[in-house]
Amino acid sequence: MRLLLRVLKGVLLTVIALVGGAIVWLALAPPELLRVGTGYAAKMVCSNHYLAGRDAEAVLALDVQAPGHPLLKLIHVSVDEERKLVTARMLGAFAAGRAVYREGLGCASVPDGNVDAALAFSAPAPALTTASDPAAPWPEGEAVSTTDGRIAALLADPALTGAGMRAVVVVKDGRILGEAYGEGFSATTPLLGWSMAKTVNAAILGRLVKDGKLGLDDAGLFPEWRDGAHAEIRLRDLMAMESGLEFNEDYGDVTDVTRMLYLEPDMAGFSLAKPALAQTGEKFNYSSGTSVLLSRIWMSRFGGPDEALAYPRLALFAPLGMTSAVMEADAAGTFVGSSYVYATARDWARFGLFLADDGVWKGERLLPEGFVAQMQMPTVASGGQYTQLQAWQVGPGGEADETFGLSPETYWLLGHDGQSVAILPSERLVVVRLGLTPSKLGYRPQALVKAVSDALK
Repeated sequence: MRLLLRVLKGVLLTVIALVGGAIVWLALAPPELLRVGTGYAAKMVCSNHYLAGRDAEAVLALDVQAPGHPLLKLIHVSVDEERKLVTARMLGAFAAGRAVYREGLGCASVPDGNVDAALAFSAPAPALTTASDPAAPWPEGEAVSTTDGRIAALLADPALTGAGMRAVVVVKDGRILGEAYGEGFSATTPLLGWSMAKTVNAAILGRLVKDGKLGLDDAGLFPEWRDGAHAEIRLRDLMAMESGLEFNEDYGDVTDVTRMLYLEPDMAGFSLAKPALAQTGEKFNYSSGTSVLLSRIWMSRFGGPDEALAYPRLALFAPLGMTSAVMEADAAGTFVGSSYVYATARDWARFGLFLADDGVWKGERLLPEGFVAQMQMPTVASGGQYTQLQAWQVGPGGEADETFGLSPETYWLLGHDGQSVAILPSERLVVVRLGLTPSKLGYRPQALVKAVSDALK
């Protein structure tokens, strides 16, 4: 009996030691995968709470935990409304991830915990912050008086709009002919575009190209790139994702993209240090790090951070009447031009219409001649999938749009979890579809776009 008691005591002490060691390990040096998870949770909750006015716990449950990794279900969040700070912890105690809201810049992940440094940045609003007349017909205002019964019938079909749909807007000849919203969402709810931000970022850069402050053939883009292969990288190489830079875009683990977004306070600095593995133009490599570098490049053309941080609103959002649009910046004050633009579906539609009209808005050319054409021109190295200026030649799934009966002129803005804007320039047709639809569900918005196009012919 004494032997048994000694054995049991030994086992109990071993278990206590192991549990204690695990607790100390999780407290002092949590695995990076857990930190990515809590960083992601804090960022998603923060942005949706402060930009879209959604309940924090609902965002955690619906947007983070329901579609994500099982470990995410162990995360708890707390919201400090006074500091506008969201903290996420694994099991309520470990691997803390933080995100903080800044006026005009949305939320920033703060992986190093230096909230005060992140709060040093804010975006002063330009003089024009609202549409000229909200009662005016869209897109000048927000009034939508004419809907098309054919389009309404299509948007009522869940097989066409897809699981997890949150918003669909159909624009034809400059007017909204139909829109639909998922439960809990409306025409006034800002929604995350994910990688659709890349095309928005390209348009902002295009404004500076038009003003002669940037050229697509510019090289020697950073002081750190003075020597070797980096010195040969041109702005257009970055735009086409053909720079030759290393970047792992796999979201399944701790990779370059998840590290950049949730473990690095200075995302551009992280991407800037990546080695060149191929000659420019030789290899296509889809890279969110590249898009953040593009943000750093165009922001460097201003005299100071205040001018740069105000520029997206001043140069693009205000002229187009995109009053809801916010491009978020990281903790170091660089716009996350790869991933983080929030806007209502109607404002995403305004941007799509702007591109459908070749970068002209209300008769004023805002983008250089030929710039939008390059957004539609596929690159050879991408196998015809991606275009020269941060847009997509084919829709989700990688199949040619002609497979779905769509015109080959169709091009796209695409984003993670089912975000898309389809643009058919000759038809002046724009179809916005936003939602929470993981790729594993196999949803293809091409069928919706085709049905809409056919109905309006």
